[in-house]
Amino acid sequence: MRNRPKGFSYATFHLKSYGKLCLMELAVQRSPLVVLLCSLVGLISFSHAQQVPNTVAPQELVRRVVANELNPPDGDKKYLFQHYKKNTTGTQTMIYAQTREAVAGMVIAINDKPLTADQHKGESQRVQRFIDDPEELKKKQKQEKDNIDRVTRIIRALPDAFLYQDDGVEAGRPGVGKTGEDLRRLSFQPNPKYDPPSRIEQILTGMQGHILIDPILNRIAMIDGTLQKDVSFGWGILGHLDKGGHIKISQGDVGDKHWQMTGVDMAFTGKVLLFKTISAQSTETYSDFHPVASDTTFAQGVDLLKKYEAQWLLSQNQNK
Repeated sequence: MRNRPKGFSYATFHLKSYGKLCLMELAVQRSPLVVLLCSLVGLISFSHAQQVPNTVAPQELVRRVVANELNPPDGDKKYLFQHYKKNTTGTQTMIYAQTREAVAGMVIAINDKPLTADQHKGESQRVQRFIDDPEELKKKQKQEKDNIDRVTRIIRALPDAFLYQDDGVEAGRPGVGKTGEDLRRLSFQPNPKYDPPSRIEQILTGMQGHILIDPILNRIAMIDGTLQKDVSFGWGILGHLDKGGHIKISQGDVGDKHWQMTGVDMAFTGKVLLFKTISAQSTETYSDFHPVASDTTFAQGVDLLKKYEAQWLLSQNQNK
């Protein structure tokens, strides 16, 4: 279900070779990581045999990496890509196109089956309303901005919220860094001196785990964290997340030396307002990235999605 449509190529759309995926029109967005690129890589050649630089102290390395992730040299790069999500209720396949106005997204399959005629009609109407109604598009833009702001706050807090230690080296692999390149692994524990400025950062106070970093590109390849204790919000009145909750976010080189988010695994339980039980468990993958021109409008992005969907459906029928 997640394979690239046969016959689909970026040349089909006659667009320039751009790239970059920011946040999507997901409630979390994500579940979260802003994805960026260090353009200096193309100027220098590094062999796999090169030792991973470890002269920079772990805390300082994280600070440098976060500064790079929050200030991308290629922040205007955009992509069309496929998103596959699996949770306790089933699976959903979506396609997204980053545009200059907002992220256009369409569901193309539920439980690994193409949409029925009625489902497809409803999805087309949902997307079309953003084209027909400028106010709806403005609401979407605000939602995306709010999501980006929340993600940015989490990323910005990483150097101060945790204490880091060297924990070895791992090789990059598909979806995690660049395949074959060494990644510096750091373990992290909550910093007891960290005082979260808001509920958004509160979750970090109970998390421990490890982070994989490309120390040459100053890129985060993976963050893997687990709650070592219950984390309360608003003195427990607003709710809490249970000990054992887990999140893993991966990103890697998707071609042309561009890094994008490639996966999110999440499993949390807890309560909201003391009474309502929450349970969030999902596995998400992002794949089949195609560059989109930086001046693409939302309506043009929807057209790209429809062309991709048509090729995808053709590919599914041919594979039957």
